[in-house]
Amino acid sequence: MDNTEKILNEIDQIKFKDYIPEEFYYLPHNVVTALKRKNLSITAAESLTSGMFQSTVSQVPGASQVFSGGFVTYSDDVKSKLLGIDPKLIEENTVVSAPVAKAMAQQAARVLHADIGVGLTGVAGPDALEGSPVGTVFIGVSNSLSNNVRVKEFHFSGDRNSIRLKSVVAAFVLVEEII
Repeated sequence: MDNTEKILNEIDQIKFKDYIPEEFYYLPHNVVTALKRKNLSITAAESLTSGMFQSTVSQVPGASQVFSGGFVTYSDDVKSKLLGIDPKLIEENTVVSAPVAKAMAQQAARVLHADIGVGLTGVAGPDALEGSPVGTVFIGVSNSLSNNVRVKEFHFSGDRNSIRLKSVVAAFVLVEEII
């Protein structure tokens, strides 16, 4: 098992409550540093995390060199209007799906001319959504320069905020891998 998979497997085992645990503090810094070193830009389209990923990026000193903005696309309608995602894609797959996470990542990067795009969609709770249980999360990451796209499905445990924080940490792990 490579280091990425090891970290992704550990995320759900650690207690998250109101903040990212100390053992993961290095991830946002590492990602921003790597993006700066490679002269890459990043953006995100977030649903269940409502901007938490982007907020975490912007907490790293020097983040403005790699991050100019992104999207909070909580509703299906906004995903279509702001990102240009075909409503049929959402209708056919549900909003909590790998195809939608992939489209969110790719379209966010396309719209803002960013090298790296991140898409986060899922169910933080308290109730299931469109047949997906609480804790189901799909994260898409795309690198437009290498035409590399990765989408991963997660089933996180915990309360609403824990699921959202675990999603943010997992997104940083996936971004680190794709850059």
